[in-house]
Amino acid sequence: MKTIKFSISIKQVILILSILFLVLSVSCAKKTVFNNSPITPAARGEVSVKKDKNNNYNIELQISYLAEPERLNPPRMTYVVWMLTEDDNPINLGQIISTSKLHVKFETVSSSKPKLIFVTAEDDPSVLYPGNLRVLETDKF
Repeated sequence: MKTIKFSISIKQVILILSILFLVLSVSCAKKTVFNNSPITPAARGEVSVKKDKNNNYNIELQISYLAEPERLNPPRMTYVVWMLTEDDNPINLGQIISTSKLHVKFETVSSSKPKLIFVTAEDDPSVLYPGNLRVLETDKF
């Protein structure tokens, strides 16, 4: 029987562990789920927030079974995604455009760190402040 001998130096081990650490720290995103809502009880979703090398925050939402805004009571025209910043200022991140079978994917980039992400039903996608009909909301990041 032949024996195989491995010769790995400490420098090689440190290099491999350093690369592994960098890959894992860069690729890890903070994920959170939306809380259940009495306004859209079937809706389920999650938010992923990842800081990039330019200190921007990549924000990605995936939502399933989000009812059409016209079916809400009272009916609305669209859904808008909001971010609450560290200093409690709401920022309109954009309008949700749904895909077939009530599945939604929304992506954006922000220079501000999100404290909270939420979705409101609105009549105008360009509103500056969120209305009072919050359909989905995360816990604080």
